[in-house]
Amino acid sequence: MHALTLPAPSHYDEMLLPSGAIRPHYQPFANWLHAQTPEALAKKRAEADLLFHKVGITFAVYGDEAGAERLIPFDTVPRIVPASEWQMLEAGLRQRVSALNRFLWDIYHDHEIIKAGLVPAEQVFANAQYQPAMQGLDLPHGIYAHITGVDLIRHADGGYYVLEDNLRVPSGVSYMLENRKMMMRLFPELFAQYPVAPVAHYPTLLLNTLRHASVADSPTVVVLTPGPFNSAYFEHAFLAQQMGVELVEGQDLFVKDDYLYMRTTVGPRRVDVIYRRIDDAFLDPLAFRADSMLGVPGLLSVYKQGNLILANAIGTGVADDKSIYPYVPEMIRFYLGEEPILHNVPTWQCRKPAELDHVLTHMAELVVKEVHGAGGYGMLVGPASTAAEVEDFRLRVRANPANYIAQPTLCLSSCPTFVESGIAPRHIDLRPFVLTGRETTMVAGGLTRVALKAGSLVVNSSQGGGTKDTWVLEA
Repeated sequence: MHALTLPAPSHYDEMLLPSGAIRPHYQPFANWLHAQTPEALAKKRAEADLLFHKVGITFAVYGDEAGAERLIPFDTVPRIVPASEWQMLEAGLRQRVSALNRFLWDIYHDHEIIKAGLVPAEQVFANAQYQPAMQGLDLPHGIYAHITGVDLIRHADGGYYVLEDNLRVPSGVSYMLENRKMMMRLFPELFAQYPVAPVAHYPTLLLNTLRHASVADSPTVVVLTPGPFNSAYFEHAFLAQQMGVELVEGQDLFVKDDYLYMRTTVGPRRVDVIYRRIDDAFLDPLAFRADSMLGVPGLLSVYKQGNLILANAIGTGVADDKSIYPYVPEMIRFYLGEEPILHNVPTWQCRKPAELDHVLTHMAELVVKEVHGAGGYGMLVGPASTAAEVEDFRLRVRANPANYIAQPTLCLSSCPTFVESGIAPRHIDLRPFVLTGRETTMVAGGLTRVALKAGSLVVNSSQGGGTKDTWVLEA
């Protein structure tokens, strides 16, 4: 028997009420868990590790001397989301991504939100992710972000908040899919007790989104990868295989007569849509970084003539910049005439002198992030840092205030997680994936990331975080 004996939580716990009682939607799982022996569960977790190794589900960690690739730890206690909660989240995600796409169209066309004084011009046009080459370029259906990953956290008040928007090359969906396959293989009896919404059709939805983005009758879609040394190469290969399309590198493609072609064993084949997993700067050495060996010379010219779709579009990084994030609620009001369903985390912009003073004074209490940072790098979690680390970061912020934002240290919700000592609460977030094509679609769920260190709020896989299966219950 595996007794679930956890202390009553001091923050929001997905499984436990403040009294320590089990939340109703977790009760069948708790009953099942109570009937399991520690030995049986340990055997299942070992089986999961072995299977993940066999499939090759790895994540490269740059600078990790232990090895170029490792498994992302997978936890077998699922995150369970009631149907009513997901309905609210889905509506909020649709609203947010719609506003972000409208914003991207606007900043590369009429600049209405800037003229209205809601977003400062310098925040857009001086942004490192702004691409002047996109100004005035009309994209089919006005879609810039075909694939968006939105990072959500649940605070101690029980409410969901958006931590950040990922519109450049959001990753992690392969782990969402493989986690579900693993749970169904290891614990099929649980799926007989829970009406869990499926996620396996995501590759079909993604392929439909990419095909519908093109005006070609029968478009050829490819996945463009930097190559096997990229940290997310497994995902690139996985999604290409799942969609039944070619996985290509820049050297496999060439431009001729204003069109893009792929080299094949039976001769050149025209390419209409690229799901690219390469940053803007490396896409075309003739237009961006001349030293790029990853892109295709002349690709931008084909794109600007309307003969190619890039998902996501060039220049979308402006909208997922942390210095633009504070303005998303105003975007929703401005473009959609609606109140935001999902709320932002309160944010101080260090480029503003008064807000900089507050951040410098209270840095030991705050989370401070680089505006272009990703993967848990370039950030300070004040309460978890030493006085020396805080002072060092204070000097960095003072030297370049515009490069930083700060937020209160939110208490991410927790979920019971298997650790060496048994089961203990660990903090989690959630990244649903939103697809924008002829319509906005998403599978019910997302990637739940878990901070495996006790008390840690950093869930990024590059920082030692793990993942869980996310079960959205059908109504």
